[in-house]
Amino acid sequence: MVRLHLFAEGDTEQTFADTVLKPHLANLGVYMQKPTLIAHARKKGIVHRGGGRNFRAMQNDIDRRRKQESGNDVFFTTMIDLYALPTKFPGVEEAEKLRLDPYKRVEALEKSWFDETNDHRFIPFIQLHEFEAYLFSDVSQFAFFFDNADSPISALQSIVDDVQSPELVDDGQHTAPSKRIIAEFPEYSKTTVGSQMAERIGLENILSKCPHFKAWVERLEQLGATEKP
Repeated sequence: MVRLHLFAEGDTEQTFADTVLKPHLANLGVYMQKPTLIAHARKKGIVHRGGGRNFRAMQNDIDRRRKQESGNDVFFTTMIDLYALPTKFPGVEEAEKLRLDPYKRVEALEKSWFDETNDHRFIPFIQLHEFEAYLFSDVSQFAFFFDNADSPISALQSIVDDVQSPELVDDGQHTAPSKRIIAEFPEYSKTTVGSQMAERIGLENILSKCPHFKAWVERLEQLGATEKP
């Protein structure tokens, strides 16, 4: 049996992983444990979780779990944002040179993190550019959560139409996916709407429009084949 530990940046990623990814992977023989909010600090022996803004705290959190789980049938992955990535993240300066190619940039960062961890069981995943990008896979679903949504949905759809993938909605301070959504729906709350809307959109729909996310999910799916004859 292949087991998977997922470290999530926030409550929304944690809920999405638990309600959408976990059952999907279980059907393929990959059993995700209860997703964990990743640590952002450790003070007086107490681990504070969520946020993903302190690389060393995140790495120590993953390392502790790796040491507790030494088998080759257990794997570790992450679900954190590229947006506002910690400045002390490994390889961040070199990756910055690739800013004009977001896919190469995020892949370089993931490789640097993998090299830093030095464990073949670690599968780092950094979201382009944050969880809300996946909601741009079908912006019509905002109508389920908000009244008078036609005009805001049209505005968000025009953003999607200008990029090849929702993952390429940029990561500017005022133009990151979440900022764009809040500009149209000021009442939007990531924790109350984000994961529910992603579930309504559906995993297959998100996979079809978000290639970096798809590559990660496929990598996790393939873990289920490791125990087959």
